[in-house]
Amino acid sequence: MKKAIVLFVALGLSIVMVGATMAQNIKIGIFDEQNVLALMPGIQKVDTLLNQYMTDSLNVQRDYAISEFKRKDSIYKADSARMNSSMKSIMQKDLADQFAKLQNWQQYQNQMMQQKQQQLLQPYYDIIGKAFQTVMAEQKYNYVFKPDALLYAEKSEELTLRVLAKMKIPLPKELEDQIKALGISTSGGTTPSKAPVKH
Repeated sequence: MKKAIVLFVALGLSIVMVGATMAQNIKIGIFDEQNVLALMPGIQKVDTLLNQYMTDSLNVQRDYAISEFKRKDSIYKADSARMNSSMKSIMQKDLADQFAKLQNWQQYQNQMMQQKQQQLLQPYYDIIGKAFQTVMAEQKYNYVFKPDALLYAEKSEELTLRVLAKMKIPLPKELEDQIKALGISTSGGTTPSKAPVKH
């Protein structure tokens, strides 16, 4: 019985010691890609392209939908007395569908704008993600959280400056100074590229 108790205590102590050793080796980082995205060269073009998309595509679609609704509505009003019941029913359903689309146009427009924005921003996110993965691998982080998802971590590091250094993009002087002050190496990063904007 004593052997079993001694063995149990020894096993418990070894588990506690392994847990304490693992806890000492955990490295936690904090990173917000939106902060990096705002500093990307050419990011201002995304707003211009989104406005152009709304003007050249979505507004044209809306205007066409309105004119088609008016055209079909006037045809229905003029010819409904001569239509048989099945044709009248088809026309009413078509008008109701088009009217519903026009009533919900703002929701449709918002959805289309979000999709377009994601399409335009994806090349930027890809560049940020590549630099982030490099920093993660080099610095051997176990966990990385967004600033709003982590309330407290005793030993955590902000990764934004490391990622910016890897990307080698033009930065405001105060950020360059912060990178230098932390002793973050700017060698071996990704090659800066021109603004990756898709149309």
